[in-house]
Amino acid sequence: MKDYKNIKTFEELIELEHGKIGTKNRNKYEESSQMFIVSEMLKEARKEAKLTQEQLAEKAGTKKSYISKLENAKGNIQLSTLIRIFEQGLGRKIGLTFL
Repeated sequence: MKDYKNIKTFEELIELEHGKIGTKNRNKYEESSQMFIVSEMLKEARKEAKLTQEQLAEKAGTKKSYISKLENAKGNIQLSTLIRIFEQGLGRKIGLTFL
């Protein structure tokens, strides 16, 4: 059983649960977290545009099942496809930040 009583920050909690930055388990957690964020951003942008998944897929040149997978953080996505979905499908721009 993990000891949570000395945890004072969110980073300490993440480290206890998933390991230190750079470890295999932590990298997997970070990747999943980023995919979840992208999926939520996509879902929110699609709803703001008042589009169904099927309409967005048609505008972006992909399939509804692919949009669904992305919105549920179940699929991997290429950057070029992500850009196409946001730019062609939603009329939005993507900005990237590397840390």
